Amino acid sequence: MGDTYVTFHGWVGNEVTHRDVNGVTVANLRVASTPRIKRKGQWMDGDTTWYSVSAWRALADNIRDSVKKGDAVIVHGRLRSDAWKREDGQISSTLLVEASFVGHDLCRGTSVFLRSTKQERPENDVHDELAEMIHREADDMTQLDSWGNPVAPPGATDEEGPAAPAA
Repeated sequence: MGDTYVTFHGWVGNEVTHRDVNGVTVANLRVASTPRIKRKGQWMDGDTTWYSVSAWRALADNIRDSVKKGDAVIVHGRLRSDAWKREDGQISSTLLVEASFVGHDLCRGTSVFLRSTKQERPENDVHDELAEMIHREADDMTQLDSWGNPVAPPGATDEEGPAAPAA
């Protein structure tokens, strides 16, 4: 079954909470979206829908630094719902959006864009190391037996380790 993605605009209803979960940052906020509907020739507000929005990693950090309570935002992300039984026995549900994109709604105000600084990467990038391993010649690599144990090259002496079993 595929995921459901939504894009909506609304107003941030609380201060953004930002925390670290097992070394990964997450930001959480609530966004209220109230549609305008026409009834009997008059425009009026429809029912407000509240969304709980979460964002991870760099997006979480940028939301923490950019979005405040009362800001008009546009959110795009994966939608799911969560239902639970309250203490009074009533069933409650919440709409949750794991955000892919969040930005200020420029129909409702102005914003200034500041490019994020990239985090320092170590000189030996993991992707470079992986590419090197993939393209390395097989005879340059340690041979392993079917259990993943290193096997000494044929003709190796005891100082170099046990000789490889005969094939």
